[in-house]
Amino acid sequence: MQPISVRKATLDDLSTVSEILSEAAAWLEQKNMTLWQQEHISLSVIHQDIELGLFYIAFCEGVAAGVVIFQTEDLVFWPDIIQSDSAFLHRLAVRRSFAGGSISIQIFRWAIEYSRELGKHFLRLDCVADRPRLRSVYENFGFKHHSDRQVGAYFVARYEYEICDPIN
Repeated sequence: MQPISVRKATLDDLSTVSEILSEAAAWLEQKNMTLWQQEHISLSVIHQDIELGLFYIAFCEGVAAGVVIFQTEDLVFWPDIIQSDSAFLHRLAVRRSFAGGSISIQIFRWAIEYSRELGKHFLRLDCVADRPRLRSVYENFGFKHHSDRQVGAYFVARYEYEICDPIN
């Protein structure tokens, strides 16, 4: 497993973030598992999310291998919890040439450590509830099923990872 480095995306990364998300969306569509509609990954939406400081890029051997949104508040998918003790992941996508799990796992590890640095107690994410393979990736990593929830047109399974204090 090649180690990754992660940094916040800048507007100079707009095309890179767009390429990675579009590649993942096209692959999912080919598998009849459409996830993001075009308006969710349009350049204007990505531009706005980068300006808000939400997108991060994972690099493997200097190549942009994956992207993720890291938030410290999510009132859309998690309106029923205390926001201040959690961080949230969305739109995790990995280039097909890096597919196989290692990049995603390392992004999870990075997000847990970053969440710990921010004093968060949980890392939370969600997925469409009828995606058993994706759910098993989360569960095998250590995320625990929290609940299911209808959010607009999506029925999602919500997951949380409890962040423990580092062992000294």
